[in-house]
Amino acid sequence: MTLFQLSQTPKIIRLYPQTVDWKLLMNPERLLSGLFQYIVFLFSTTCHEAAHAYVALKGGDPTAAEGGQVSLNPLPHIRREPFGMVVLPILAVVTTGNMIGWASAPYNPAWQRAFPRRAALMSLAGPAMNFFLVLVSGLLLRVGFATGLLEQPGAWLAVSEFLQICFELNLLLGIFNMLPFPPFDGFGVLGLVTGNVGALEKLRLQLSQFSIIGLLIGWQAINYIFPPIYRLAAAVIVGDAATN
Repeated sequence: MTLFQLSQTPKIIRLYPQTVDWKLLMNPERLLSGLFQYIVFLFSTTCHEAAHAYVALKGGDPTAAEGGQVSLNPLPHIRREPFGMVVLPILAVVTTGNMIGWASAPYNPAWQRAFPRRAALMSLAGPAMNFFLVLVSGLLLRVGFATGLLEQPGAWLAVSEFLQICFELNLLLGIFNMLPFPPFDGFGVLGLVTGNVGALEKLRLQLSQFSIIGLLIGWQAINYIFPPIYRLAAAVIVGDAATN
């Protein structure tokens, strides 16, 4: 039995609400899957924001570190964004089966203006952490499927489900946050490749008032961008087990 099928659109990117079927929601398998999705979301967003905070600290901005966010403990991150990290994700996964939420780490705008390339590295750190988790979970899936361990009944099937969610969700988070326009991290990363960081900062300030529009565009764009990248990443990292 193969649980990792590329012919299926990954369940995590269904971004539109579905009709609530309360009998289905009470299904133990559905409840377990929802629990796994939330645990992976909480862990992944914590790692993402901790990476931002750590790179900012090393670059000279202790703002997020002073709030305790250079940590894999989710509590400091939850205290900053309780609705985005707890309330909305749980409501979304219970009522729609989808994972929706957010987290954030503060930074000093004066530091960003003074050290734009350091700030760009800070922006890159979060998605880079997500891609690292994609690689780790994908390689574990590859080994688990190759040895047959993740196809055994019982607890190993739960491990397989957990790793698949970790692979899919972190790939989604990484790609989504690398979109090259505000409010996403990808716009900040442009500071590493452009020679005119002053103009980039001016553009960022001009576009910041339209961040909600950028977010809506990103939600639509990811539905087209994510599936082919997901199929490629699964085939390359997970290997033959992803296509059987």
